[in-house]
Amino acid sequence: MQDFRKLRVWQLAHKVRLKAYLTVRRFPSDERFGLTSQLRRSASSIPANIAESCGYRGGRDSARFLYIATGSCCETLDHLIAAGDLGYITKSEVSELESDLASIRRMLVALMDRMRHSVAKT
Repeated sequence: MQDFRKLRVWQLAHKVRLKAYLTVRRFPSDERFGLTSQLRRSASSIPANIAESCGYRGGRDSARFLYIATGSCCETLDHLIAAGDLGYITKSEVSELESDLASIRRMLVALMDRMRHSVAKT
């Protein structure tokens, strides 16, 4: 087990979560139970699943949560694209968060690869 707060991927995912929460404050109130809720949930799922993966000793259990975090990155991007298309956020905000999400996905894939190699060695 390791302290998830020390992982760069968790730190970036946490920043994305905070950005998402700040961003949805500008959404119309009629989106409160729609896109606002979905974006908050998917953005929160990324660091939460990274943290949960650290509660295990690697292997399949840890990898499963990292896969979920990766899927949540894609879901979050989809919600951001919709928000941009609806004019709730600017295209540059979408691009900035998309870049962060791409970095998170790359780090998650690298982390899963390291886990796979360490499992294969044992």
